[in-house]
Amino acid sequence: MPPKAPDDWSPYRNRLEFEMAEFAFKKCHMSAKNLDFLCDLMAATLVKHHDVPPFADHKDLHNVIDATQLGDVPWQSFSVQYTGERPEVVPPWMDDEFEVWYRDPRAMAHNILANPTFKDEINYTPFREYDAVDDTCRWKDFMSGDWAWQQADTISKDPEAHGSALVPIILGSDKTTVSVGTSNNKYYPLYASIGNVHNNVRRAHRDALVIIGFLAIPKTDRKHSKDNMFQIFCHQLFHSSLSAILSSLKSAMTKYEVVRCGDGHFRRIIYSLGPYIADYEEQLVLSCIVKHWCPKCIALHGDVLWDEFGIIGDLVPFTNNFPRADIHELLSFDLLHQLIKGAFKDHLVNWVAKYLKAAHGTRRAEEIMSDIDRRVAAVSSFAGLRRFPQGRDFKQWMGDDSKALMKVFLPAIEGHVPGDMVRAFRALLEFCYLARHDVVTKDTLNQIQDALHRFHHYCKIFDLVVPTFSLPRQHSMIHYADMIRLFGAPNGLCSSITESKHIKAVKEPWRWSSRHNALGQMLVTNQRLDKLAASRVDFDARGMLAGTILSSALANLALDEDEQAVPPIPPQPDAHDIEPQPVIDIDDGEIVDGPTVLAYVGLAKTPQRKRARTVAALAREVAVPDLRCLIRHFLFTQLNRDDPRDPADVPTGSLPRHEGKLQVFNSAAATFFAPSDLSGTGGMRREHIRACPLWRNEYPRNDCVFINTDSDAQGMRGLEVARIVCFFSFNHNWEVYPCALIQWFEKINDCADEDTGMWMVRPSFHEDGSRHLAVIHIETVFRAAHLLPIYGSEYIPHGLKFYHSIDSFRSFYVNKFADHHSFEIAS
Repeated sequence: MPPKAPDDWSPYRNRLEFEMAEFAFKKCHMSAKNLDFLCDLMAATLVKHHDVPPFADHKDLHNVIDATQLGDVPWQSFSVQYTGERPEVVPPWMDDEFEVWYRDPRAMAHNILANPTFKDEINYTPFREYDAVDDTCRWKDFMSGDWAWQQADTISKDPEAHGSALVPIILGSDKTTVSVGTSNNKYYPLYASIGNVHNNVRRAHRDALVIIGFLAIPKTDRKHSKDNMFQIFCHQLFHSSLSAILSSLKSAMTKYEVVRCGDGHFRRIIYSLGPYIADYEEQLVLSCIVKHWCPKCIALHGDVLWDEFGIIGDLVPFTNNFPRADIHELLSFDLLHQLIKGAFKDHLVNWVAKYLKAAHGTRRAEEIMSDIDRRVAAVSSFAGLRRFPQGRDFKQWMGDDSKALMKVFLPAIEGHVPGDMVRAFRALLEFCYLARHDVVTKDTLNQIQDALHRFHHYCKIFDLVVPTFSLPRQHSMIHYADMIRLFGAPNGLCSSITESKHIKAVKEPWRWSSRHNALGQMLVTNQRLDKLAASRVDFDARGMLAGTILSSALANLALDEDEQAVPPIPPQPDAHDIEPQPVIDIDDGEIVDGPTVLAYVGLAKTPQRKRARTVAALAREVAVPDLRCLIRHFLFTQLNRDDPRDPADVPTGSLPRHEGKLQVFNSAAATFFAPSDLSGTGGMRREHIRACPLWRNEYPRNDCVFINTDSDAQGMRGLEVARIVCFFSFNHNWEVYPCALIQWFEKINDCADEDTGMWMVRPSFHEDGSRHLAVIHIETVFRAAHLLPIYGSEYIPHGLKFYHSIDSFRSFYVNKFADHHSFEIAS
């Protein structure tokens, strides 16, 4: 195909048409009625210029999107019906036909391989990565694992495949509910990716994980729903459907095909079935075993029995139809369901309630659980932290709820349960957070194994209240070290990736539908979204989307008018300077696609006009009479970096002075490298640090931060914790100094707490009882810190609000479980 011209917007006429189509359909998804009205409004403004709007109506817009050839992988379907032996009384499900919709996975793999935005985020060959310091092996992206290496060894021995690039097809499926208010509310999406793209790309959902099918969900009346024949049919339908959907890949699993890749090169490609992302219930179906058995610990032989190995002999796994595929080996990690929802929420959290009832009786246990709920509700705000205003006692649990509870539950139970229970929770949390590392080293594997050993040791305390029975979700933890060696870091294969994809691929398209025969409308919506995404990638790769739509139009106007005077281009705000709108209960961080750096912090772009403008006024506003002196101390350290003296020991007359104006800011933005958390493709994440007298028109908010004090020390030994009193900047000798007025916190011990594994701090005061304050340069701030009160064994007051938490307690844990980046720096 010849290269397109840089002004070829087809099937759109120009950039305005494409941007409007993307805005109306993808970003806002206007209803047909509203879109028609918008088109009429635009037509009304253009009629006097004898011009027409980009689209006549919603049908015109949809027709143009549908005409896009890029990303066009049409939906297909087939029907499946029971063909086995029939009993004398035939149940209705045996006569039903079940429809399966799918898209060619081979074509979808071609699209991912050809995506130019992935050209620097893809591995075409397996590799082994070693630490530069101690030369030990480390695992990150999927192709760094042993499985890809072993597969490449196998195909290299085949003359038909020699010299080919291995492309593992990663699959994932999970039933999802789109609405609890309808009767037919479940869908069964099937997703696919390729193992070559880096984990961060797959997690970021930059079209590296795509929906390729909607599997059938057989239904029958209540009388037959538990029949063994019906259950086996459902399972075999699942495997047969997968086999049929993936059949287009089979020929290219033994003989290569040539595919154009995103870097412009053509390569020989050999496909192979890779890991399958699924929760435990789905793994049972995939591995053809019965409940409470482990899908990884059994050996599949021809004469095994149900009672002996837990295998359902009547089922044939879909992998039997493809070369080099063993379903028991290919089942991947499942941090979300196995550990977070399973071992943590379903097991340990519930076991605490059982222990309290057994130890204290029902009435006393309810009082303690109520206090635990109040402790959870009293946790201060933090970026990305979901709060629990009523504690953790609610009916509808989501995956994000379990993740959020993990971050704050440990101090909430301390003092109410034995120390071994606290240590069991700590061991499980540390296992989860270590397994979530973006890069896993041999040292990390040792720490994972140590956490697992401690978890099994301390969990014995629950034997008093929980009978011994099979717990496959906890059992799965013993396989993580081996699976990391096989597949790389678990964060690239977690079911949270497919669960979050449900929103864009299933739930939003369902909400946009008329609800009548919704699936057909959802298929069309997904196809149009893929075409818009493919068009954006193509236009961007050809440099056609530089600047904004307005700046582009003005630039074109200047060219058309032979560089005559045109209206000035309005300044465009930088994402770093944009204050996010408040969100109820959640203060989220932001994904940043900027360059990869360690960290940087900057003040908000706009100063607060209604706040103090001078040093004296700010001193009165924040009730810090010696602010002028603190600024002079700060200037001394900035201007005399090699002077080892404490500014407090320097004669006052020798200190630099600043009596002039200043500007006060309500926030600063910390941008840092946090690839283990929700971040951009480069691993960057941004959070806003608040220091404002009135947040959300309700209460003052002064966040806590980590301060870099020793760049050579590791973790908390090189960091201190402080609370921001205010942000401000001023000019001195023609240089701008962005600053923060802080109150220091001091570490209670020189190591972390033995039970919780978290460092403990308390506010620092001088001998006269005054707060230990300082003015620091904003560049010494690393990022926000989250503090959890050390509650002890006393009940907390009923009326305590979360925004009073930092002011109401004397000592705190530095919450290393606030997010994965905090875990890495605050351990």
